[in-house]
Amino acid sequence: MFEKILIANRGEIALRIQRACRELGIKTVVVHSEADRDAKYVRLADESVCIGPAPARDSYLNMPAIISAAEVTDAEAIHPGYGFLAENADFAERVEKSGFVFIGPRPESIRLMGDKVSAKRAMIAAAVPVVPGSEGALPDDPQEIQRIAREVGYPVIIKAAGGGGGRGMRVVYTEAALLNAVTMTRSEAGAAFNNPEVYLEKFLENPRHIEIQVLADGGRNAVWLGERDCSMQRRHQKVIEEAPAPGIARRLIERIGERCAEACRKINYRGAGTFEFLYENGEFFFIEMNTRIQVEHTVTEMVTGIDLVQQQILIAAGEKFTLRQRDVIIKGHAIECRINAEDAFKFTPSPGRITSWHAPGGPGVRLDSHVYSGYVVPPNYDSMIAKLITYGDTRQQAIARMEIALSEMAVEGVQTNIPLHRELMQDARFVEGGTSIHYLEHKLSQRP
Repeated sequence: MFEKILIANRGEIALRIQRACRELGIKTVVVHSEADRDAKYVRLADESVCIGPAPARDSYLNMPAIISAAEVTDAEAIHPGYGFLAENADFAERVEKSGFVFIGPRPESIRLMGDKVSAKRAMIAAAVPVVPGSEGALPDDPQEIQRIAREVGYPVIIKAAGGGGGRGMRVVYTEAALLNAVTMTRSEAGAAFNNPEVYLEKFLENPRHIEIQVLADGGRNAVWLGERDCSMQRRHQKVIEEAPAPGIARRLIERIGERCAEACRKINYRGAGTFEFLYENGEFFFIEMNTRIQVEHTVTEMVTGIDLVQQQILIAAGEKFTLRQRDVIIKGHAIECRINAEDAFKFTPSPGRITSWHAPGGPGVRLDSHVYSGYVVPPNYDSMIAKLITYGDTRQQAIARMEIALSEMAVEGVQTNIPLHRELMQDARFVEGGTSIHYLEHKLSQRP
């Protein structure tokens, strides 16, 4: 087992990793920007290293600074969390070439699944169902692009091969708009991801977003840990997640879950990962794989009792992977609300000093947050300041507990999206379960 791990991230995930390490008896080194000097996890770390000024490009995306911090503190491994460099194959490679262990998949796995075209090919080879579309990157020939789109059938969606996080995609409803959309998406993809390749898929009109959590040891041992429903989204950004997904037959979930585990075996996947699907009319369609821990890993932990972050660390340390599929038992229901420092309905960021902070409590309530009274929310990063998770024996109990927890939670000094979450917990369609990925956008568009 490692004696010391460097945490190359910030916010609640840095604190989450730190807690997992402390429970395993591992010392932690936290890197931080100048803006995060007073963060809770910095104060709690065994060692901390300032790696640059507030802008992420000068700190959390600064590979040499992070690796230097690991060298000067004698860390043995680096945990990237999510976001920033977590799915950067070059970073994973540099970490390992520098003599440290990267707590995540091998660089080649990140590259394979990070390129949406090669990921799709790998899933087809593993018999995982994919969205109908182009076999690979779109060609340069305009007539051939039009032929592919006609064959798939409108509407279609153009996606950047190197994209993610809801960026680098454009929906096209008519042939007249197709070629211009391809040109624009290629330009955006080249600028944002340094990869101008795009591909085309059938645009599903009213799907749900369902994902499968996996753990694998890089060999033949791989398990899937149930599913999550992440359909409550705005502009492709998740707002609420839950596990298990309401209203989907267990046999369908089990079939797709086992295919995901088998895909991990085929590509020799190592660590934690998430297969993301669109689900419509009883069918699953693979869209991408996230080769890291997810923001919403918490709901899976609540319904399985398995600490996913500790499992990541154990696998990376080469500990024997003893978890078997029969050990994964889904019990109860969990819901996560992402609490952001932003206007609840206009979604404009609200950085600043938190003058008062009151955390909710009670049975089945978990709050993952690095925030405290007096903490200053910096304007430089993502606006999420907390994840509020509730667990119940039933989905109804989890919702009831979330309503109570949201009513107890008090944050002053900055605006938050708690009012939106409280409204959604009483929304008839959400309470019924099974809303599509477009539901929240439509609901918000109806507001006066």
